[in-house]
Amino acid sequence: MLRSGEEISYHTVSEDNVFYDDEGNAVASIYSYSYFRTDVVNVEKRPVLFGFNGGPGSSSMYVHAGFMGTKRLFYGDVDRATSLPPYETIDNPDCLLEVADLVLVDPVGCGYGVLLDSGKKEDFYGIEQDAEALLQFIELWLHRYNRMNSPKYLIGESYGCTRSAVAAGIAATNGHARTYGFAFDGIVFIGNTVTMGKYFGKDMPVEMSVISFPTFAAINWYHNHPSQQSLEEFVYEAKHFADRDYLLALHRGEALTNQERRGIIEKIGYYTGMTADYLEKHALKIDDQSFRLEVIKEASKSVSRYDGRVTRPQLVPGRVEETVGIRDDASDDRWKAAFYGAVNGTILPLLNVKLERQYLKSNKLPDGWDPSEVKGTTSEQLRNAMTRTLGMRVFFANGWFDGATVTGHIFYLLDHAGLPKDRICFKGYASGHMIYLGEENARALSEDIKEFVLGGMPGKTFA
Repeated sequence: MLRSGEEISYHTVSEDNVFYDDEGNAVASIYSYSYFRTDVVNVEKRPVLFGFNGGPGSSSMYVHAGFMGTKRLFYGDVDRATSLPPYETIDNPDCLLEVADLVLVDPVGCGYGVLLDSGKKEDFYGIEQDAEALLQFIELWLHRYNRMNSPKYLIGESYGCTRSAVAAGIAATNGHARTYGFAFDGIVFIGNTVTMGKYFGKDMPVEMSVISFPTFAAINWYHNHPSQQSLEEFVYEAKHFADRDYLLALHRGEALTNQERRGIIEKIGYYTGMTADYLEKHALKIDDQSFRLEVIKEASKSVSRYDGRVTRPQLVPGRVEETVGIRDDASDDRWKAAFYGAVNGTILPLLNVKLERQYLKSNKLPDGWDPSEVKGTTSEQLRNAMTRTLGMRVFFANGWFDGATVTGHIFYLLDHAGLPKDRICFKGYASGHMIYLGEENARALSEDIKEFVLGGMPGKTFA
């Protein structure tokens, strides 16, 4: 692998990590892909990064082929005209292997992770069960490769953020039937799902129109160019308006004078692209689904929930993707096949992985998924971890155009969760849910994570 013209030598180990019941029967396996740099003198001090996607039920395909592996996709136009092959992969010029060894993780039931005993679903398919399985895998991996004294980082995307926060919280306190003897130096949350609500966003105490307002503004900025300001300037100005004037207007409702109401509607329209007629019909509130139809209504297209830069013709006029199928999204159209092709056509052959069982991009685990949060919400688990693990740091990385896990959840979390802000940093990217889509974004995210692992605090800090 080349890094800025310098060759980096490495070797890989791809393997099953088997779980056994009390009788010694194999019941499940987490599959891992480990990258070890081979020219390191002091391995004990070298960080290890454990990376995974979300779902729940998603393989590590996206982070593996997206920016973490030694090979990754070459990105062309983000709003791709076609998802057909061939798919181009390149030697990753910004691979994190430069500063840390890498472990990509397929949880039980996805990728090459597999449930061997269907009667054991309840041991793995749930928020806390899934997090404990990750902890047990990491503990075994650290022992196997004698890396218990190495700095340890979690890199979770989407539901992987929930997995990371809950795992770190359990590790810092105790599990269902046991305790754990190691801690994490830091966590990178990509496409954040750590919130004050239950199971990402449910039961939030604030109107979601306000929480989502910065994201609405970003998508409007991208498509309609309402201002000559930079993306961040426009988004933060919109957030300031939403936190004060917009929130108060929603609270006052019919108590607003006609003049006040017209002024608020004009400002909401400026930031979000919503018409006065839409806002009157919706009592000044903005619904996520209808927003994605309205913001570029004249083009007869809908905007992707996962990446507001990506569009497609409306499948059914006036209906958004969720009414057809919640996982049916325009960005998935463009990129799903490309990532699957890159992993199965290039990366797995490079790693010499040849298994008879099927590689599952994702598995619809929520049908049997246990959403119970007995030990606390994701925000409480993150606080458990950070307050008990002095020195542990957190990096929130989120796409401004991400309509699935909006930046507003991070802002609200930081204002209300009682987290040690001096150890937290945040950066927004001109991207969607998968921040690394695009050559510039892939490089920026990789360089920021390297800075974080080496002790820096990229982006905005809150001390």
